[in-house]
Amino acid sequence: MYVAVKGGEKAIENAHRWLSEKRRGNTDLKSIELKQISEQLFLSVSRVMAEGSLYDKELASLAIKQSSGDLIEAIFLLRAYRTTLPRFGYSKGIETDNMICSRRISATYKDLPGGQILGPTYDYTHRLLDFKLIAEEEVHNSKEVEIDNIEKLSRVSEYLNKDDLIKRENNTSKQPKDLTREPLELPADRSLRLQSLTRSDEGFLLGMAYSTQRGYGRNHPFVGELRIGIVDVYFEISELGIEIEIGEIEITECETVNQFMGSKKEPPQFTRGYGLVFGQSERKAISMALVDRALQWKELGEENQNAPAQDEEFVLYHGDNIQATGFVEHIKLPHYVDFQSELELIRKIRKDAQKSEK
Repeated sequence: MYVAVKGGEKAIENAHRWLSEKRRGNTDLKSIELKQISEQLFLSVSRVMAEGSLYDKELASLAIKQSSGDLIEAIFLLRAYRTTLPRFGYSKGIETDNMICSRRISATYKDLPGGQILGPTYDYTHRLLDFKLIAEEEVHNSKEVEIDNIEKLSRVSEYLNKDDLIKRENNTSKQPKDLTREPLELPADRSLRLQSLTRSDEGFLLGMAYSTQRGYGRNHPFVGELRIGIVDVYFEISELGIEIEIGEIEITECETVNQFMGSKKEPPQFTRGYGLVFGQSERKAISMALVDRALQWKELGEENQNAPAQDEEFVLYHGDNIQATGFVEHIKLPHYVDFQSELELIRKIRKDAQKSEK
């Protein structure tokens, strides 16, 4: 039970002013610009866009600046703004086969047709503090190579498909439900689960994915292919019967290859986990793929080991950091009446206990 509190308006107004002053910091220093955030903190921008379900680098940068770098608060701001936008329709599904890759690696095939592209990554750094950055040293630009013809890069799963060594995905023309417009209902089909996972908190997904590799869910994955790159987005104008390109977005896509010993429903073969997120966020894409695979135990006829990552309700209802933040932080609100009632109850129980001892 909540109770109204009077006389706090002035205090709240002063708190807002103090927050604004704290966010600005030392006024002798130049205020950080949105372009700086977008260009230099691009991984943070990617996470805010992915979990905020809105691809706009400028707005994500603004949210990060407004929240003083608190990414969950920034995600909240972006989602709240998203609800105010008019909806004109749905874009066509993106064709990730046509992605222009800046990074493409595989843990299953060394000599991948089209080659492996390391791209911009921290994987091969020494994880030592670089004190040269304090002095803002000159950047060593990477070498540019001109490519005459950009060929379509085939997928690792295509090679396994040729020999029927990997479970084929069932393509359906059925329109998937939109999680941003309809409440989540269980049991959820895979398309709805993937929508939920791509909006889920990165840390939560990472923990769930880690648990599957420690034996909670019988998951033996390989990264079949990890891609980061640009894809075109198309919108169909039904009145004119044409498709137009409305822009391009950067995405991270991961497809894992998982060992599967077979069941009553399926023969022994490899199976897939899938992850796709806005921007450059390969840790989340890999985690998403692992959790996606763990949640497929029922469709594949596997044994339920009661692992956390196999529990659809647990994963889908607890991965949203905005909902989690609301529930956890609401206990900061005044609960004076509730506390007084519990206080009286404890006093009564103690009094009754003391009487019984006598």
